[in-house]
Amino acid sequence: MHEPHDAPAQQPANAPEDAAPDEGPRPLGVGVEPTGHPPVDATLERLADADHLDVAAHLEVYEDVHRGLRDTLTELDRS
Repeated sequence: MHEPHDAPAQQPANAPEDAAPDEGPRPLGVGVEPTGHPPVDATLERLADADHLDVAAHLEVYEDVHRGLRDTLTELDRS
């Protein structure tokens, strides 16, 4: 299959029109409200790390947060 070499790069459909494809990671602007439970709040703060990483590295952050929240729930079940 032949692909043209001079075709312009396409941005995702949800990308802002003024965003250049090589700008790098940008914060999503999703805020996290405090829950009042310090272990949960500390775990959720880790989500802010994803704002400074390439999309490929987000999974590690999300898995870490998920693991921390699951551990907190497990501890509550033991109480």
